[in-house]
Amino acid sequence: MPNPPKYLIVGSIEPYSGKTSSLLGLAHQLQKTGLEFAIGQPLAPASSSSEGSMLIKAEVDFIAQQLNLSGDRVQSPILTLSPEMLAKRLQGEDVTDYMALVQGLPIPDVDLVMWEGPTSLSEGRSFDLSLPQLAERVDAAVLLVVRYDSMLTIDRVLSAKAQLGDRPLGIILNNVPTDELDQVQTGVQPFLERSGITVVGILPHSALLRSVSVQDVVKNLDAEVLCGKERLDLMIESIQIGAMSVNSAVKYFQQSFNTAIVTGGDRADIQLAALETATHCLILTGHHLTPSDLVLNRAEEVEIPVISVERDTLTTVELLDAMFGRTPVREPMKLDYIYQMAQEHLQIDRLLNLLELRDRG
Repeated sequence: MPNPPKYLIVGSIEPYSGKTSSLLGLAHQLQKTGLEFAIGQPLAPASSSSEGSMLIKAEVDFIAQQLNLSGDRVQSPILTLSPEMLAKRLQGEDVTDYMALVQGLPIPDVDLVMWEGPTSLSEGRSFDLSLPQLAERVDAAVLLVVRYDSMLTIDRVLSAKAQLGDRPLGIILNNVPTDELDQVQTGVQPFLERSGITVVGILPHSALLRSVSVQDVVKNLDAEVLCGKERLDLMIESIQIGAMSVNSAVKYFQQSFNTAIVTGGDRADIQLAALETATHCLILTGHHLTPSDLVLNRAEEVEIPVISVERDTLTTVELLDAMFGRTPVREPMKLDYIYQMAQEHLQIDRLLNLLELRDRG
């Protein structure tokens, strides 16, 4: 009988911490060690969309494709959370023993099975599929990806450790501001290590990874593309609002790069000023007011997409702001960056020690 594989659950303590991209980076580095592994996601994130399960399946398939994994090394979700599923559970209509389904998953002939865990330590508990419950069932080590906000992040990590008990626990501190990297490396990391938490990596803040494509903006805002359809792959890292005088606008717009500039559809002066800066998208708000030919012709010349939305400027900006850091990783530019970051900042030897595995490379 071959030795059973080790299990690692890559989870987080709050949504949008970067665990999917971290898992991709880790897996990419693990492939260089010669270890054989499989991936899975027993509990898929909550979704209110009727297409939620299909989207999650596509996400799992995408990760497998990026890692060139065969079908027998990919485990699809056994449950996709949704308001409807939760309502059935609460009303007693769903009495499925989901943990039994977890136990029934085929065990691949590999060294390691990596699961992407829930978005918090409590998510899935109604179905007995929370991260602590999953880890207990398969005797898994846990790797938490934690978005670093301040030194107060330490308390949240220690609280998570208390919930996980004596289980082997590693951590990736993600999105650390550049000017705090030294403090985290010399102060926070040693403290966590003394507390029995293995620091596998410290990832600096990246505007690129939190950025969104113009294509995603068009889809999420249900926008009309007026010109620049061939440049919808451009990435947006920040938002600027054009609601001032032209002279003030030019100085303001020049302070940032790779932005989406949002302004009223009737502000041709601001629109032209925006097109002379490093913007990646011009978003016109308000009842589909058609911009002048002068604006559209100039946009075509400088290859900047112009899109139009029916919403007002404030609502549009709020919706845009909520998108940053919350869209699935798909763009080749982001993937290359993830792999480079993993190579430079993740310590695979520490992860292998946590799992009691050896590099076979």
